[in-house]
Amino acid sequence: MRVKKWNRLLLCVLLFAVMLWFLLCPDLVRSAVSGALVLCAKNVIPSLFPFFVVSSLLTAMGFGDWLSAPLEGFMSPLFHVSGAGAAPLILGLLGGYPVGARTTAELYQNGALRRDEAVRLLAFTNNSNPAFLISALGVGVFGSVRAGTWLWLIHVLSALLTGVLLCRGRPEKGRQAVRPVTHSDPSFSAALVSSVRGALTAILNVCAFVVLFYVLARPLKALPGFLAPGLTGGLELFSATPMLPATRAGFILAAGLAGWGGLSVLCQTAAVLEDSGLPAARCAVGKAMQGLLSAALAAALAPYVIP
Repeated sequence: MRVKKWNRLLLCVLLFAVMLWFLLCPDLVRSAVSGALVLCAKNVIPSLFPFFVVSSLLTAMGFGDWLSAPLEGFMSPLFHVSGAGAAPLILGLLGGYPVGARTTAELYQNGALRRDEAVRLLAFTNNSNPAFLISALGVGVFGSVRAGTWLWLIHVLSALLTGVLLCRGRPEKGRQAVRPVTHSDPSFSAALVSSVRGALTAILNVCAFVVLFYVLARPLKALPGFLAPGLTGGLELFSATPMLPATRAGFILAAGLAGWGGLSVLCQTAAVLEDSGLPAARCAVGKAMQGLLSAALAAALAPYVIP
């Protein structure tokens, strides 16, 4: 108990120091918030909100059920989950953070996945989308679609490897989901209304964390060398993008940071999992492993990708 008390005291001191920084540097904080809101308006909302709506619609219309049978032979041997788990994997790789985790939670709440299956999926289905990796990192940082494509391929491979490594145990056969499968056939109009409302709540949560961590990462940009993009990206991925050098070392760092996603992404994920009862800690373990695997793969490929 005494350790917990000291931890709380240390946290309060840290938060008080942050508040003092906000009070002493109001112009800097306001500028950072303005930049974060522009980032949300120009990048985060356009890239994520449509995917939130469509992924929820697909889940409501039985997308996971349709994939279950044909992809059982892929998902079960590698990750020890049913074929329905292919839905969050595919949508997560296409839609970006935190679509994969959100789809996993929805399938679990709908009864399409058992709890142990959902927990397994959280370790490797929460991923960056190809648009960010190819356009923002590949073209924006390295001036090359080819480099961005390799970053995306590294990201996909590291996600799959993370799933294989963290999902080695056998599934709990016969165990039922917390909520039984409902065989109702919802109308498209009702599903659309529910999906849009849910997507709005989710995107507000995402943008709130992007703004907060964008501000908190601002002082880190003044650090020397690779400390600036490394620590900044560890907090908030978008903030580190303009700071990455177009070198082999920058390529490795970009791959590692994209695999990790940042504390902002983990908080966004925790927000979308809040009502599901699923552990957000599983995502943190998976993202840490994926970041390391991504950096290792990028180190092996950097001489080939970056001349």
